[in-house]
Formats: sequence, structure tokens, C-alpha cells
Amino acid sequence: MKRSEFRKLANYTFGSSAAVITNASLIVGLGSAGATKAPILGSLLTFALADNISDSLAIHLYKESDEAGRALPFFTAVLNFFARLLTSLSFVVIVLVFSVQDAVPVAIVWGLFLMILVSYLITKKRSQSTLVEIIKHVLVAVIVIALSRLVGTLISEHF
Repeated sequence: MKRSEFRKLANYTFGSSAAVITNASLIVGLGSAGATKAPILGSLLTFALADNISDSLAIHLYKESDEAGRALPFFTAVLNFFARLLTSLSFVVIVLVFSVQDAVPVAIVWGLFLMILVSYLITKKRSQSTLVEIIKHVLVAVIVIALSRLVGTLISEHF
């Protein structure tokens, strides 16, 4: 395994961007449904483990099918796992520190900040138009978060 693999942005950004959108959406959606801290924390931690492991396994299998050797698929899966785990845990801290009502806007701001940061790092590496890419990535995150809020509100109104 080459040391340069540690410096590859792709080994971190795939997992962390997915974790940002999912965690922020869970907090917003469950908060809109009237959930208390316990179910929100349970959902975040379940996602941090179950979805994280399954996603890391998928990346591992993809790299294996790409005939990347033995070490690279494992290494890439481990980096993805830890990037997602750390990102997910940052949202867990938000729910632990703030009330549910306050955690919702904090999670949105934190999530959008992380999306902007990831987008910025990618565009700088690829020499792309930073603003256009940031807007596209943030727009996707905002749409998913808004849909999660809508689902949470509908659940709260009908159940």
C-alpha cells in the first residue's frame, strides 16, 4: 500500500458527503415528526454503524471487482468507514448537546458547512468552478433535507 493512498481525497469524501446528508436529514425528519432525543440518537447511531458498514463493504466489493489488488479495497473501505463514522458522530454530539428543537437548525448549518467544505476541496483538486459545484452539491443536500422535513411533518400530522 502506497502512502499516497492516505492523501487521496476520494477515500474520504464519498463516505463523508453521504453521512452529512443522511444525518442532517434524519435529525430534521425525526425532529419534524416530534421524536425525542432517544429515537433520534438511536437512528443516528444505527446509521453510523449499519449503513456505514454496508456502504464500506460495497466500496470494498467495488474495488475488488475493479481488480485493485488485496490491500487497496480493504484500505479504501476502512478510510470510508472512519470518515463516515466521524461525520456521523459529529451529528450525535449536536443532538446530545442541544435540545431537539435547537439541534435541527444546528444540524442543518453544520451539514451545509461540511458539504461546502467537501465541495471546495474537490473543486480545488480538480480545478473546477468552485461556486458552481458548491451550489450543485448544497442544492442536493437542501432538497433531501427539505423532503425529510416534509416526511416528518406528514408523519406527525397523520400518526
